[in-house]
Amino acid sequence: MSDHYYTNSPQSKSQPQSWEAELRGYKLTFTTDSGVFSKERVDYGTQVLLSAVELADYPEGKLLDVGCGYGPLGLTLAKLDPSRSIEMVDINERALALAQKNAEDNHIKNVSIYASSLYANVEHQKFAGIFSNPPIRAGKKTVHAILEEAIFYLKKEGYLTIVIQRKQGAPSAQKKMEAVFGNVERISLDNGYWILQSQKNR
Repeated sequence: MSDHYYTNSPQSKSQPQSWEAELRGYKLTFTTDSGVFSKERVDYGTQVLLSAVELADYPEGKLLDVGCGYGPLGLTLAKLDPSRSIEMVDINERALALAQKNAEDNHIKNVSIYASSLYANVEHQKFAGIFSNPPIRAGKKTVHAILEEAIFYLKKEGYLTIVIQRKQGAPSAQKKMEAVFGNVERISLDNGYWILQSQKNR
């Protein structure tokens, strides 16, 4: 079986590397490795999502990054609003270890990073915002589970915000979010990447 980034224990030989990236005006150092998503650079979709987000528009409360990888999305959100607590979950143990290291190396303390297959280990708390660059290669069922189950973990007026390419199922995701939440908006479009957002109104 090939070794995917959504495997809980990647078998590929560890070859860590470190590099810097500037996200939303913050210079961050990331250590990545084989067996994790977008190990050479911060994925363009994540960059588009971060550019579209204004946390001042979200209600007060914690944020959740589903499928955090080595941490570029969740850690940048933590830098953008140090008053919020950011929970970051992934199934990939190697990615989680890297996310923890990256949090420490960038002196980011308002994060909680732990293993979870989607929402399985997320306690039934309510988040002001849930964010995801979903694992497309894990399949449509997994991607849509992130969208369908998010509503149970959002507080009223909280937002689900995701990035997905048109060619990788953005129109289908848009329809699913509309069905679940009764609303969906494409808040940004850049080079085929759609940033879709739904608000919990009930």
